[in-house]
Amino acid sequence: MFTVALFGKRVVQSMYIFCGISRSFCGFSANSDGLHDGFRRVEEHLNLDGKGCDFGLGSDEEPLFSSGRRFFEQARCDAQRAVEVLFRDGPTFDAKEALDDMEIRISEVLVREVLFMILTDINNANKSRNARLGYTFFIWSSQQGNYSHTVYAYHLMMRIFAESNELKAMWRLVDEMIERGCPTTARTFNIVICTCSRAGLAKKAVERFIKSKNFYFRPFKHSFNAILCSLLAVNQYKLIEWVYQQMLVEGHCPDILSYNVLMSAKYRLGKFDEFHGLLDEMARNGLSPDFHTYNIILHVLGRGDKPEAAFNLLNHMKEIGIEPTVLHLTTLIDGLSRAGNLDACKYFFGEMRRYGCMPDVVCYTVMITGVIVAGDLASAEELYKDMINDGQVPNVFTYNSIIRGLCMAGRFKDALHILEEMEIKGCSPNFLVYNTLVRCLRNAGKLSEAHKVIRIMVEKGKYGHLISKLKRHRRQRGG
Repeated sequence: MFTVALFGKRVVQSMYIFCGISRSFCGFSANSDGLHDGFRRVEEHLNLDGKGCDFGLGSDEEPLFSSGRRFFEQARCDAQRAVEVLFRDGPTFDAKEALDDMEIRISEVLVREVLFMILTDINNANKSRNARLGYTFFIWSSQQGNYSHTVYAYHLMMRIFAESNELKAMWRLVDEMIERGCPTTARTFNIVICTCSRAGLAKKAVERFIKSKNFYFRPFKHSFNAILCSLLAVNQYKLIEWVYQQMLVEGHCPDILSYNVLMSAKYRLGKFDEFHGLLDEMARNGLSPDFHTYNIILHVLGRGDKPEAAFNLLNHMKEIGIEPTVLHLTTLIDGLSRAGNLDACKYFFGEMRRYGCMPDVVCYTVMITGVIVAGDLASAEELYKDMINDGQVPNVFTYNSIIRGLCMAGRFKDALHILEEMEIKGCSPNFLVYNTLVRCLRNAGKLSEAHKVIRIMVEKGKYGHLISKLKRHRRQRGG
């Protein structure tokens, strides 16, 4: 039997027969930083007319795409006006009547823009109102001329209901999609499962989609893979096991993607015996490891603090014609960092170029985070300088790690300077960055500086509900 614990020369030689296991499927990461588990969600792309772009000249020798640009600009302008009208809705103002009087041109772009504006405006104080206004516009636009809603529009409206905790309304929208012949896709399932997970109804949602004959699961081989991938993205590991069993009952043969997801779930659940059994099962079914399978193996070897076995595996990959990528090395370094083996992290980071890889922003961020957690701020600052010299642009996660390290070292002025630098360089701080600063300042007794950071958040008009939560937490702590 193949076991991760025994990975060494003997097992690496056996890789010609098979290998496998688990962490992040980073190639399908749903997060732009590439550090979190999950498959990238399948996005629906708007195709207005199904035709390619014509870059020829019109009769007036003006590029045809300029008319398309004017169309989009006008649609966005109309969308802004429509949202302003909707937000005036009330007992003495009929928004639908005002929309009729506007005589705007209804199009997929207009509907998308209006719904997206309403979605991004949602917070705890206005979620019920925004859900009502979004649906008001959704219904009104569907009644205009020859326009009919696309799957993309349905998904936006579903997200509005999801963010507003309107679970029943979201399900009614799914039923309406099916009634009107719109395919419920992997993206539909992803929105539903994320919302139902928060409400403790994930299994019911899965059962419904498994039984549905209208579930369109592009680009996956079959609907079970689409469901498995979505469940992995929301950390529903036990449900992954259940869905896999249903898959076998219905006579579907798992492919490499199915196994990759299931192995990740087994690893996360700590079911290592079952995990090892899956490796043998894959080999018996004649399935060879793919790009992502090797990525899984490297993470597990890293988390298990087995740098020698990882080194052997990387060499084996090259021998069979699979060149290790920056993703593979970053995944390994991340695992080793979490295991606390910084020496091995530095070794593989230094070896990246030997494997033909250049460290990218994610790799640098993983290294910086690792050395900061270990309390080595000097190394983190050197890595940050090397990153800039290599032409890599720091992202919000890089900055957050640096800010955290500076605060841990008591260098709060430098941390605040980094916050200013982010703004200057066009990297907008997220709530994680602000929260890191506020928490560290408060713990150091620098309450005035912490209040200053909160004021900055308020002035930017963002994270209102999170700011309230942060203040409540501070009061509870007596800060």
